Amino acid sequence: MPDRPGDHWDRTVANGLAFLRRRLAGDYEVDEFGFDPQITETVFHPLLRLLYRDWFRTEVSGLEHVPTDGAGLVVGNHSGTVALDALILSAVLHDRHPAHRFLRLLGADLVFRMPVVSEIARKTGGTVACNPDAERLLSNGEVVGVFPEGFKGIGKLYSERYKLQRFGRGGFVSAALRTGTPIVPVAIVGGEETYPMLADVKPLARLLKLPYFPVTPTFPWLGPLGMVPLPSKWLIEFCPPIPTAHLTDSADDPLVVFNLADQVRETIQQTLHKLLERRPDPFGP
Repeated sequence: MPDRPGDHWDRTVANGLAFLRRRLAGDYEVDEFGFDPQITETVFHPLLRLLYRDWFRTEVSGLEHVPTDGAGLVVGNHSGTVALDALILSAVLHDRHPAHRFLRLLGADLVFRMPVVSEIARKTGGTVACNPDAERLLSNGEVVGVFPEGFKGIGKLYSERYKLQRFGRGGFVSAALRTGTPIVPVAIVGGEETYPMLADVKPLARLLKLPYFPVTPTFPWLGPLGMVPLPSKWLIEFCPPIPTAHLTDSADDPLVVFNLADQVRETIQQTLHKLLERRPDPFGP
């Protein structure tokens, strides 16, 4: 039987009231890291869905490479001045993956020192990017997301777009090796154009104790409006997983860790080149 006019809004209001009742009654679960699946699905993912589906017109491929159950370490390129790519990736994975997996993001210390931002990061499944937390999540069978470029990736100038920065010491590889977790490289095209950084005002960054202070075509010139991301076209591709179960005894071998990190980095870089050829117009349909 087709919906009558107003049925959709009736259901929306009813679902909203039911959600509020559950929250007020304490009828929800939070894990040891502070992750709240209910509020993530009900509040944050719908907002991100509007962004990735309608604003960025995101196309996704390779989701079959992310495990249906059990642990997986998703490793991506980082870009765009504001770390929207991590948030978009988490919403896309949950929405489009057949098993609707949650992506447990690893973030920099700065994220967890910022009021409000820290609380939101914890509620949506994030935790500090350190090996003990990563290994605990992987041992629990979670899908963990990491961006090894860190602030070097999101804070690079637009002239350096889609050129991967150094991957640090390969801590993410050690965590995967110790837990025998497959590594799934993912390439994200589109983030570089959301807030193109034309300059970094380093004196202001030092004064505000920030890793960089961006100047973009719209910020700080347009004030708060400058925080609206440009509607770039996004392509996300999950690459075939790299197995690690046969290398668990080499977690402390610097050469093995470096070679594996380099393999992941090269896979992402080559996939970025391929995706950029598919998307000649950054703001196309």
